[in-house]
Amino acid sequence: MEKNIEIEFKNMLTKEEYTNLLEHYQVKENELFKQENHYFDTADFALKERSSALRIRKKQAGYELTLKQPHEDGLLETNKQLSAEAGEEMIQTGRILDEQFAALLLDLGIAPEKIHYFGSLTTIRAEKETGNGLLVFDHSFYLNIEDYELEYEVSDRKDGQAYFQQLLQSFQIPVRKTKNKVRRFYEQKYKNGI
Repeated sequence: MEKNIEIEFKNMLTKEEYTNLLEHYQVKENELFKQENHYFDTADFALKERSSALRIRKKQAGYELTLKQPHEDGLLETNKQLSAEAGEEMIQTGRILDEQFAALLLDLGIAPEKIHYFGSLTTIRAEKETGNGLLVFDHSFYLNIEDYELEYEVSDRKDGQAYFQQLLQSFQIPVRKTKNKVRRFYEQKYKNGI
């Protein structure tokens, strides 16, 4: 199990802005990769109420179970690599079968058996090292929605924020209040009554 602090800045993009950024950063077709985020919570959204999220991310390298929790400088991410069998079983059953993560849920006051599988969001992603961080270009699909997003992952909040703001200005991209993917997913699911 690994823990790290995630500091990132994000901004929604139009399709044209997204395409222009890919061209500017010379992102080639073979640099794009697919990942699936499979989301879990309780029926009454106990994790969401605690500003936390639980997901299994499936990508080429395999399956990763992640719990995101608020932290004073970003988000505390707890990650664990899963076998394909364990990842698929959790997605199929909706049950978190990992003892360490069950203990983390109990620490949050959430009974692991109350966790349900809610659905998935698929992202086509590209990444480029730039400035002092990682620039991430995301094209996501979920619940009949398609959206575009730019993220900048850094280790220093102040420098990262200055760089990201300058980048948006240089491409004349307006700052847009941007919710994280799990929140966008849940809001769309709730709106649709799914």
